[in-house]
Amino acid sequence: MRLCTYSVEPGVPRLGAECGRAILDLDRYSHLHDGLRLPAEMQALLDAGPAAWQHAADLCRRFSAELDSHDLAQDAEAGLAYSSDRVRWHAPIARPRKDVVCLGQNYAAHAKELKNPVPPAPIYFTKPPTTVIGPDEPIPYPRGLTTRFDWEVELGVVIGLGGRDIDEARALDHVFGYTVFNDISARDLQFRTSQWFKGKSLDGTCPMGPVIVTADEIEDPQALRLTLTVNGNRKQDGHTSDMIFSVARIIADLSAGMTLEAGDTISTGTPEGVGDGRTPPEYLKPGDVVEAEVERIGVLRNPVR
Repeated sequence: MRLCTYSVEPGVPRLGAECGRAILDLDRYSHLHDGLRLPAEMQALLDAGPAAWQHAADLCRRFSAELDSHDLAQDAEAGLAYSSDRVRWHAPIARPRKDVVCLGQNYAAHAKELKNPVPPAPIYFTKPPTTVIGPDEPIPYPRGLTTRFDWEVELGVVIGLGGRDIDEARALDHVFGYTVFNDISARDLQFRTSQWFKGKSLDGTCPMGPVIVTADEIEDPQALRLTLTVNGNRKQDGHTSDMIFSVARIIADLSAGMTLEAGDTISTGTPEGVGDGRTPPEYLKPGDVVEAEVERIGVLRNPVR
């Protein structure tokens, strides 16, 4: 499934599924069929567990099989489905319950471009929920706070089955799905002390989306290409096979003695090509458009304003 959070003016954000050219409202569509009634919000679906996830997948398959015979204008009037170009896209988890957990320097080439050694263990930091924005939402340029405003395309992991002390061999069983993150960073704030939190936590600096692709559709998260462009010019081009610590290793390490819960999000690090590592350095400015893409998930586009 390709799950999203969407809205149609003047309505509020709702849980949807991207089915070809249509966005299906899972809550409303579930009311037409026998089985579980699905929630109208992504976090509630994550909380509902595997039976609800399977029912959502069944409904998506059913709707997709019937899509050619559907009149989307009539579906829209009923609130069941909309043409994808009619909706506003939001971050798939519009307001995470907890901070996004992020990894620093998790690609060897990225560590090298910053002139740092390969870390012996995962480097964790977090970005608070107030950083999360969705596709096409503007990244606020923090005038007076930074002159080194940087980009970082990253594969995002969404936990489905919680747990503690998760074994690496079974860690991917705990993944609900994958998304795209752009870890926007104010480098001068990030490196003014040894703690990165402030420089990573300015409002609107964690674009997320456009969808969550469920784990059953991505068998190997270490087999995905990542790219990022600024104003159409490619700045990053990497591959998750180059991660120092794999998704499974990250989940095992992070969950050691610390409980992960449904809806927890992990941003797994960025490949080389960040602005701070270029010669000469390059940074974002108002008017720029950043497009972060992860293979098989999609393009996350945001202007800087």
